[in-house]
Amino acid sequence: MASPTWCAPALNRRSFLRSSLCAGASLLLVPRMGRGDDTPSSGPPDIPAPCAADRWQKLGVVLEPTEAWEGDDIQNFTTRAEPLDNERWRIWYSTSGAARAYGIAWAEGVPGEPMKKTPAVYTTGAAADAPLAIGNLPEKWKPVQPVHLQLPNGRHRLYFWAHGPQICRYLAAESDDGRRYHVLNPLEGVLYHPNDRAAFGVPSPDGVMFRREKSPDRPAGEAAATPPLISNDATNIYLLPDGSFELYTVALVPVPKSDPAYIAEDNAPGYLRVVDRLVSGDGLHFEKRQRIIQRDANDFVDQQFYYLSMTPTPRGRVGMLGHYRCAAQTMDLEWCFSPDGVKWHRPSRQAWIPRGNPPAPDCYGIYAASQLVNQNGRWHLFYTGVNSAHNGKHSYGKPRQVIMLAMTRSIWA
Repeated sequence: MASPTWCAPALNRRSFLRSSLCAGASLLLVPRMGRGDDTPSSGPPDIPAPCAADRWQKLGVVLEPTEAWEGDDIQNFTTRAEPLDNERWRIWYSTSGAARAYGIAWAEGVPGEPMKKTPAVYTTGAAADAPLAIGNLPEKWKPVQPVHLQLPNGRHRLYFWAHGPQICRYLAAESDDGRRYHVLNPLEGVLYHPNDRAAFGVPSPDGVMFRREKSPDRPAGEAAATPPLISNDATNIYLLPDGSFELYTVALVPVPKSDPAYIAEDNAPGYLRVVDRLVSGDGLHFEKRQRIIQRDANDFVDQQFYYLSMTPTPRGRVGMLGHYRCAAQTMDLEWCFSPDGVKWHRPSRQAWIPRGNPPAPDCYGIYAASQLVNQNGRWHLFYTGVNSAHNGKHSYGKPRQVIMLAMTRSIWA
């Protein structure tokens, strides 16, 4: 018999904030297997320690699909949450149900109160005169997972993955006013997924090539992808203080069926997910790809890494790592730390923010936004909670994705 569907209680602003008193009560333990040491390894003495998991206050669902144009699911995975005035926020998010419903939107308001939702308007020509619009986007291309950055010259840049017929590429758009964006060059991706037509016949740095023959639908003016720019689609991008850009993306590494790391029940059996870093002077042309996080001898055999989000602090980069256990099909948020974005330390190797107990909306997975936000004396993390297995074969109630909020007074021990 299916588990009953979890329903979020109606929250006004006061009861929403009061709900933080039950923080940390829903830690879901993940069985240890595959190694003899159950004790998290201690980091180097000069690496700061994070706050304990029970210091996070989980305030529940702040955004869920309510509009016909949103489809069945929404997510803020890899997106930004931007503080406005009077305790209001702008939360960038994706509509992510069926592929036909893919899209970009933002919601504005006070968490715990109704928020005004604004979907993007898409045109193949100039951007429409709308609160949020994207122009020069080819017909049938659907954007998801937006990352908004304010450039030093005052312009706005928006990155997103575009999905369409034989299209799965990371694009950049720019705007003078933060409302009307123009895709810089849809035929030249910042990154390419192996399923993109420009990647057909081109192996990734790890030898992944989904199709060996060049696509007959690739236009004459569209160059083939270069191997260092072929990636999976979980990507975070950052503007650094010196004006350069840093990008963290997930690579696929093939494994044979004879390898213990081959997990048949995964939605991508035969591939391991690891994290790579690229850099750029202009945020459009990335290079110097290097592997920064991959499974080692202290990890479980079914351990993979689904994403890496980064928050700059005076002490260094605080990472939120997608700690994906393929056998259990669960996604935890693991704390990690780097002084330079290249060398990453993983002292805990366990959940930093606990998933909820079933049938809570985040009982199967937590997918972090692009970064933490320190506002009004608290650190905020808006994240996507899921109640279903990554492969979609099990859920607690109706499968859904919603946007949730967790806060802590300090991210440090």
